[in-house]
Amino acid sequence: MGEELTLSSEPVGTGTPKTRDGYDTVEISKNLPLDARVKAAGSDGWLRQAVQAVHQVFYEWTIETDVLRWSGNATTALGIPDTEALGSGRGYAFITCPENIVSRYETVTGSGSVDEGEGVPFTIQYRIFPKGRNACEPIWVEDTGRWFAGRDGKPASVYGVLSNIEDRHNREQELNYLSHYDTLTGLMNRGRLAESLAESIECAQQHRMPCAFVLAAVDNLAMVNDAYGFDVADQVIAAVSKRLRSALRTGDSIGRYAGNKFGLILSNCSEQDVKVAADRLLRSVRDTVIETAAGPVSATVSIGSLALPADARGCDEAMVRAEEALDQAKSKHRDSYVAYKHSGKRESMRKRNIMFADEIISALNNRRLAIAFQPIVDAQSEQPALYECLLRLVKPDNEIVSAGHFIPVAEQLGLVRLIDHRVLELALDALADHPAARLSLNISGMTANDPRWLANLTAHLGLHRPIAERLTVEITETVALQDLEESTRFISKLRDLGCKVAIDDFGAGYTSFRNLKMLDVDMVKLDGSFCDQLCKNKDNQFFVRTLIDLAKNFKLETVAEWVQDRQDAELLRSFGVDYLQGFLYGAAAMDAPWASEQPDKDSKFAAL
Repeated sequence: MGEELTLSSEPVGTGTPKTRDGYDTVEISKNLPLDARVKAAGSDGWLRQAVQAVHQVFYEWTIETDVLRWSGNATTALGIPDTEALGSGRGYAFITCPENIVSRYETVTGSGSVDEGEGVPFTIQYRIFPKGRNACEPIWVEDTGRWFAGRDGKPASVYGVLSNIEDRHNREQELNYLSHYDTLTGLMNRGRLAESLAESIECAQQHRMPCAFVLAAVDNLAMVNDAYGFDVADQVIAAVSKRLRSALRTGDSIGRYAGNKFGLILSNCSEQDVKVAADRLLRSVRDTVIETAAGPVSATVSIGSLALPADARGCDEAMVRAEEALDQAKSKHRDSYVAYKHSGKRESMRKRNIMFADEIISALNNRRLAIAFQPIVDAQSEQPALYECLLRLVKPDNEIVSAGHFIPVAEQLGLVRLIDHRVLELALDALADHPAARLSLNISGMTANDPRWLANLTAHLGLHRPIAERLTVEITETVALQDLEESTRFISKLRDLGCKVAIDDFGAGYTSFRNLKMLDVDMVKLDGSFCDQLCKNKDNQFFVRTLIDLAKNFKLETVAEWVQDRQDAELLRSFGVDYLQGFLYGAAAMDAPWASEQPDKDSKFAAL
């Protein structure tokens, strides 16, 4: 035993081809499996080298005599020290792992298939002990071959190839682990957690045994990132995961839900039990500091929970409602717990948001967003100097919906950027079609730092550069102050394009002298809440006069919004405001007003 098989290609008589030592083999044909062709090729050196290079071992097993013959590379490919001891099927079975689910013998003899002359193929995977059961750890092999029937139709001989797939199996196991578990914490990842949650909900429904889903989020992890770096933040996440897991009962489970969030499934748990568990979880994180490479770090978590199946019928619904409860807990203060409670008002709001979201997408796709124009008049002549573009949504039945009804929803759902892109196109089209038009365009906080919006504007102005001189872009003061450095760069780029820039709602953010100077804008629009009914509010009068004086100090033009009556207009004019805007001078209109109107020649905008 142990010599290489060298099969003859010369047929013996008219029967089945024979090997040199008389064993049955298969006819040499291009239609035969690779293992049989290799056996038939025998002495071809290149084929032998190719087989050895891929760590494959060929064998021939005659079932009636139980003789098992191996190719000569069995020792190097599989690490089998002595193939002579494996000269029979029984001998080979001795080195297979007893815990294997499948075996070659059972696969061949119990297949139930019929050999029609081409053999019956099989492929199985199992573990073997190459050096004996007591001498080494088992390795995974893949056994691929064909068995051929004798004259009685039963399996008589097997030709196959054995491959060492230990490395491949380990990679597959690693990939399988990564697909189900989080590498940082060793907990279930979100996908596996969702599967487990769905199973728990189904079990709770079938057996009428309540459970709970809990979301715990590490508080202020961003501060740890900023102070110590991401490596330390990861150490905090890993430490919190261990503490939460240690606080669970047998039968409970935990997974990493998101970056700083953990999902916990509490089995057989009433609402009162959840409250007790939440307190235990909070204390497990709060009570002692976490030792990190940068030193001790104090951490807390916020927790939101819901009862199952009472508060949710499925996994997705449970996750959404747990997020709501967690958001409420985080809005209270650190280290807080909130249990989900159904709210008819909240559900109604959600349905309303879904309705508006569908309406917004439909309006964008079907070009049903439009702009209305409200005049901004010169304070002295009271003639329109420019018009502010105000967004309107036109429903299929031609009902007009003002922006205030759907923009908050669009901001929550991240649709406001798409809207701002569309409004920009409408405004630029209006400026291109009407040389007399001068427009002011308000953009959202998200768009104020969106390079794509600026690129879109640049592309349009590249074809019609003079349009920029008739366009003013409005940015709210609170948005401008959120990231002063970024806002300064954004404003500078707008001015380089030739656009004017205005700070909207001036006064709401209490801009300092230094900030106002850094922003380098052309105009400020006073927050309308300070200008409305100005004559009746002495405090607002003082504040508005101060804001106007502040703007004049920097040689900025001023616009007063929400001007409703003549007395307020006169008072604002006496304060030195440059422009007025409000219902006193006209509501926003869908029709283009400049077709018949020309701006006042004395207006400061006449030269733009």
